[in-house]
Amino acid sequence: MEIKRLYPGKRLSEVAIHNSTVYLAGQIAEDTTADIHGQTREVLAHIDRLLAEAGSDKTCILSCQIYIKDLADFAGMNEEWDAWVPQGHTPPRATVEAKLADPNWLVEIVVVAAQR
Repeated sequence: MEIKRLYPGKRLSEVAIHNSTVYLAGQIAEDTTADIHGQTREVLAHIDRLLAEAGSDKTCILSCQIYIKDLADFAGMNEEWDAWVPQGHTPPRATVEAKLADPNWLVEIVVVAAQR
């Protein structure tokens, strides 16, 4: 039972891979001055990069949880999501309004994906 971890840190790893399943930690934007569009685009780019490093991609996402600071930003986040997610490969998804760990974060996204 091998578990591979990418970017392990003191508190968390960015990625864990087990049985050809890729688990990402919650991804957040580093540019917290950006609006919901900018932060969502940055988070989705982080997801693309990490999935690629793990031998996967966004067409292989099995599930997605989105935590959004304010549901008033739901439409803006969905605009970015809809432009990013490949049609025919939309994963099961939940979106929850949540108080995020940093008040400047507008969105945090967690995904689980299969390896290609």
